[in-house]
Amino acid sequence: MSRAVPEREHAWRVGTAPGIFPFIGHGIALYRRPLAFLNSLPAHGDLVEIRLGPQRAWMVCHPELVHQVLMDSRTFDKGGPLYDRLRSFLGDGVGTCPHQEHRRQRRMLQPDFRAARVADHSVLMGGEVESVCREWRAGEQVDVSATMLALTTRVMSRVLFSDSLDAATGAELRSCLATIVRGLFVRTVVPVDALFRAPTPANRRYTRAVDRLHAIVDAAIAERRQGTACGGRTDVLGTLLAAAQDHGGAAITAQEVHDQLITLLFAGAETTALCLTSALDLLARHPEEERRLHSEVDAVLAGGRLPGPDELPRLVRTRLVLTETLRHRPPGWLFTRVTTKETHLAGHRLPPGATVLYSPYLLHHDPVSFPEPDRFLPDRWLPGQAVGVPQGAMIPFAAGSRKCIGDSFAMAEATMTLAYVARNWRLRHVPGHVERVRPAATLGPRSLVMVCEPRAQRPLGTESRTRLPNGR
Repeated sequence: MSRAVPEREHAWRVGTAPGIFPFIGHGIALYRRPLAFLNSLPAHGDLVEIRLGPQRAWMVCHPELVHQVLMDSRTFDKGGPLYDRLRSFLGDGVGTCPHQEHRRQRRMLQPDFRAARVADHSVLMGGEVESVCREWRAGEQVDVSATMLALTTRVMSRVLFSDSLDAATGAELRSCLATIVRGLFVRTVVPVDALFRAPTPANRRYTRAVDRLHAIVDAAIAERRQGTACGGRTDVLGTLLAAAQDHGGAAITAQEVHDQLITLLFAGAETTALCLTSALDLLARHPEEERRLHSEVDAVLAGGRLPGPDELPRLVRTRLVLTETLRHRPPGWLFTRVTTKETHLAGHRLPPGATVLYSPYLLHHDPVSFPEPDRFLPDRWLPGQAVGVPQGAMIPFAAGSRKCIGDSFAMAEATMTLAYVARNWRLRHVPGHVERVRPAATLGPRSLVMVCEPRAQRPLGTESRTRLPNGR
């Protein structure tokens, strides 16, 4: 006899967001004050109808409903305005491909992101962050946003292509990513193609950035194929080219090789850089949390040694800080899905092809799930505290079969970087600094400049200067 407890009935609320404008829907509200608009939606229901341009869409505001969506990727597939825009330049890589393609692609790429491979990558992660810390000088003003993006781009390029991009190409790639991220957001909240076909300066910049990003990746692929010493390189490009050869080029095409690399480069560099930038920003605002972090890294990284696989498990406080950063400012803050068939959500009928949205930012700032949600409290992730977080309430890497393939890699990279930076430097806001965390396709500070203060007696310069994004 079954002793299973029947699923609890929930009196779901379904509503419509006010303030719909002809043609643009809620696009102005989402573009001008996106976070405030999101936070206003739960007052109208657990499932709230909004308009993206002239299109109807439904925002899921309750963690149980979001969990239902994410765990049923067959019914709620990757799609909707966000993924339509992403596919226009990412193609059908592991992050954007339809449900029926995902399992094959994930199995092919998974070996490059298993724990053993992440541990292998720790050496190159450590080397990159050490080079950053050695370049800083006491009293220097550093563009932290640009520096963290440069760091994560170099790490990802080496994981993908073995050889890091040269300085000029790396700077160009970072500029392309920044332009694309800005352009993606407005194309998502106002998905009216005619607006973006006009030859405006912004549209031309976006098109040039997309074209150049593709060209950079194509050049890396071509160089590898023309090389005579490709064997022995344990990188993602090698995995993809081997898969193409193993299947005679039928199961994985040249286009898929390209799409996977573009997807991993874009996702791996941008989001981790924003998480690190936000963490350094938040620590400077919370000196007690900064002090506790410094105490840990001084003990674990005694003597200034680089963190590696042996040190990562001991950096407990560092991971608490990063986890709370991902709650407070999730880089991936708004996502869309599309229904593949008629279904019901919150008791409401959704037709095939319906756009469904969910927001990690909205869920992470729900006061029911996270008391005092606007406060930065890393201790809320201590083992005795985190057990009270409802299922589906904390989803910085999504959940279910479409959970981010690089979540462990990203956390390891962020942990090593934050620990080593904190071991050597204290970063302070420039006087008169005003917080600007305006969302685009991702969320986080994009022009954060901070002042370096050394934490140890080192042969560092004391001159005050501003380092440009290209490092000069």
